[in-house]
Amino acid sequence: MMARNLLRSFTSSSSLNPVTKIKNYFSIDSNLGPFSFFCSTATAVPSPTSTPSSSDSSDSVPKDSLFTRLVRVRKPKDSIPQVLQKWVDEGREVDLDNVRIIIKYFRSYKRYSYALPVSEWINSIQHSKLKPADAAVHLDLIAKVHGLEQAEKYFERLPDNLRVIQTHGALLNCYVKFKSLRKAEEMMQKMRQLGYNKTLSYSAMLTLYVQTRKLEKLDSLVQEMDSKGIPFDNFSYNIWLNACVVGSDIVGMEKLLMRMEADPVIVMQWNSYVIAANGYLKAGDFKKAEVVLKKAERLIEQAKATGRRRSKAHNKADEKAGQAYEFLLTLYATMGRKDEVLRLWNLYKKPRKIYNRSCFCVISCLLKLDDLDGADKMLDEWLANKEYFDIRIPDLLVTAFCKKGHIERAESIISRLVDSGNEPTASTWSRMAQGYNKTNQMENTVEMTKKSIAAGVAGWEPDLPVLASCLRYLKKKGDIAGAEEMLRLLKRCEFSAEFKDVISRYIRKGDPAFQELYQAEEESETSEQDIFGDTELNFEHTS
Repeated sequence: MMARNLLRSFTSSSSLNPVTKIKNYFSIDSNLGPFSFFCSTATAVPSPTSTPSSSDSSDSVPKDSLFTRLVRVRKPKDSIPQVLQKWVDEGREVDLDNVRIIIKYFRSYKRYSYALPVSEWINSIQHSKLKPADAAVHLDLIAKVHGLEQAEKYFERLPDNLRVIQTHGALLNCYVKFKSLRKAEEMMQKMRQLGYNKTLSYSAMLTLYVQTRKLEKLDSLVQEMDSKGIPFDNFSYNIWLNACVVGSDIVGMEKLLMRMEADPVIVMQWNSYVIAANGYLKAGDFKKAEVVLKKAERLIEQAKATGRRRSKAHNKADEKAGQAYEFLLTLYATMGRKDEVLRLWNLYKKPRKIYNRSCFCVISCLLKLDDLDGADKMLDEWLANKEYFDIRIPDLLVTAFCKKGHIERAESIISRLVDSGNEPTASTWSRMAQGYNKTNQMENTVEMTKKSIAAGVAGWEPDLPVLASCLRYLKKKGDIAGAEEMLRLLKRCEFSAEFKDVISRYIRKGDPAFQELYQAEEESETSEQDIFGDTELNFEHTS
């Protein structure tokens, strides 16, 4: 199972895959949950001294600012405090509001190991003046970096003036994130007793009940909100709407949509109709799904027009519209509606800048529709007009062609990348190795696997089944030297504890190729002694 999970992690880019994103959204992904409101990150992240957004050029950032110094850090735990202290020692002013914005920026890109030491620094220099929002953010970061237990300890150490709704809410949402049902319910009861009967805390519990499929508890909580007069907002309504989808209660979903549309304080948003479309798709009712998707499309255009009127930064309104269109594209692809996918894409790309994320989405949709030629043409269009290179886009097609056995077409993508001045990465070579392995071209599989290991960066790990296949092949042909070379390459890499454990188990009791090659390595007089340190593969002591 672990090996299969690793395989999936290298054959997909789930963080950007719009299909996965849709799935997570309908599952009320914790990143969309209400905890961000408790931690003051619900709004768009402003730019700290012209901090670049995902779509802005880094040229706009001052060459020597606190932000630029922090983002260049390689080892955040040790170096960030030094960077901050050096900034102070140079006699430079530290604007704490700006530092808070930097924390928000790191969090928005899930660079929690960067955000936490900056937050710790704020805690250390103004502990007596710490704001509840600062403490809530810090608690959330501790949970993400060090786990729930450490977050609980931090909460227990807080003075009474900081144990307010923000910090209680932050801890509640940590429990939601870790799906700790008992602790979340206890915290919710405590918040009731303290009078913290806010929509956000109820939304957090609604989220948890959907995630844990405790729909009967969700119904009870909804009734409590109605009886206590706790208002629903768009977010809490959407959680409830999603619960109807999860429970396949289409009638209940339709009644709830009517209630939302009739609620005078609710302004209908496109994502509610997207959730409903997903419910109809689950029920096999494509006709009704298309009706609500058209409603969603109209609301997206209205939101974009409103955003353009309110702000001179039209690209921001267009970017938000583009993100919304990605959901529609994905659902139309699920319906098999290639015509709608192409219509929406042409509508999307005409007046606005094309972002890599959106190209990734439409190519994914075309691949889902088995339109490899169309996806390949889209790749050429992107290569010709791209502003920033993103290897994950060509990797999509490399993977698709390799899965279909079209190795020559995958090789042509590599050639096009090189011709356009871009270099394949470890991930690309790993995908090619999978393709060669699938078509039993083992010499090429070995070559690509070695390239992927050599090109790997921190956090990347080779494909385990392909690696085992390479070692079996080398052992079968008697190329022990080749196998030893591959093992030495592995020794130089930094792997996660999970991957170390997988390889260790493969050697000790798993794949025979690993066992016998490891034994041969131990018995060889010409090889290094204990190439991995010991039989437990103690990578901590490798050079």
